[in-house]
Amino acid sequence: MIDHDRLFKELISTFFVEFLELFLPEVASQIEKDSIQFLPQEVFNDVTSGEKKEIDLLAKVRYQQQDTYFLIHVENQSYSQSEFAKRIFKYFARLHEKYDLPIYPVVIFSFDEPKRPEPNNYRVSFSDLNVLDFNFRAIQLNQLSWRDYLTQQNPVAAALMANDEYPHLRTSPGKS
Repeated sequence: MIDHDRLFKELISTFFVEFLELFLPEVASQIEKDSIQFLPQEVFNDVTSGEKKEIDLLAKVRYQQQDTYFLIHVENQSYSQSEFAKRIFKYFARLHEKYDLPIYPVVIFSFDEPKRPEPNNYRVSFSDLNVLDFNFRAIQLNQLSWRDYLTQQNPVAAALMANDEYPHLRTSPGKS
């Protein structure tokens, strides 16, 4: 059986700059591309469920022509999960506590169903106070059309379009 999660992580880490250029061009334009350093995979214990959770990819990068760094956390979510936004916030909080660096959180939703847009934030608020408004960049593959990526000379776009796990990148909704 093919480990799609492992292959996905290898694709993104091998072609990290191309991934940024394809989906996050503003971020790609602000970093020193030769400064990218992949950090060891973090494992967190979820005390409520008793499960161990691993983050997918964590890169330390330097802003262009500066001595300051930030982290890019990329998480692949292969199934819809009601509490996912809360989980990604927990990862963010733990990473922020450990590294004390700004973090740019990115989630790739790589499932075919459901087709509805997934949340890209986690909020804690009361009628008189907004305590937390955590946002992350969401890339939902089942909302993308291959036509938008056809002319891209980018190995990430080619790999995702060719992958049988992401047929929605080969056909547009409502078209065959």
